Amino acid sequence: MSYEMILVETEGRVGIITFNRPERRNAMHATMNAEIRDQIEAWNSDPGIGAIILTGAGQAFCAGADVSGWKRGIEEGEGGQEATDRFRREESWVLFFQRSKPIICAINGASIGVGLTITLPCDVRIASEQARLSMRFVRIGVMPELTSTHLLAHIVGFGQAMELMLSGKTIDGTEAARIGLVNRVVPHEKLMEEALATAQDIAFNPTESLMAIKKLAWQNLDEGDIMTIHERERQEFQAAMDRPAFKEAVSAFTEKRQPDFHKLQ
Repeated sequence: MSYEMILVETEGRVGIITFNRPERRNAMHATMNAEIRDQIEAWNSDPGIGAIILTGAGQAFCAGADVSGWKRGIEEGEGGQEATDRFRREESWVLFFQRSKPIICAINGASIGVGLTITLPCDVRIASEQARLSMRFVRIGVMPELTSTHLLAHIVGFGQAMELMLSGKTIDGTEAARIGLVNRVVPHEKLMEEALATAQDIAFNPTESLMAIKKLAWQNLDEGDIMTIHERERQEFQAAMDRPAFKEAVSAFTEKRQPDFHKLQ
């Protein structure tokens, strides 16, 4: 499918989406948002894809929202209505990422505002040394979004999250890795190689198991009852043992070979 604001390609079992508005530093636009979601949904239904990479064209990953719509709203007397509508859409965006196949963010440059919060519900974040990340909302008079006041604290800890949100400061990839905002930082020229290797490692595994792990992790994010967590894991463990992938793994082990989970699909 041909898109207006994203590029799409595949490498083996990995799908790659590149935000493609380099002249606007890949600012998030409603059309780009819809195209990203459409392509991820297509790959969610494709047994040939096991993991997805998001990255940006040019020097930015996503440098924030396209504020031209906000400006029009102010000029037309609509105030924050358009922003409110966008906020509602992006709340469902988090749930969409939760149920999607594993998503790896290859943060190649500026990751600002929504360009950062969109990465938080993703599964792995890898940053280039050229990455610059910021929860810049407070500096433009709006609020952190996309459940980021919750997710950011879980990812980097309450103190680090508060400093990032209250100051609106920009940090580099090295600092982002130090506080755990990204999994690791790599030389810029190695970013896609590292992201692809990570995505391939994930995509090798049984898709049903990957989705079950994601479901458990999100269910248990704020679960205070340890026995509830224990029971959820027990049920998923039993379900996994009843699937063909388990039998293939046992056969591969006894036959001293690599399992091929995807021949079973």
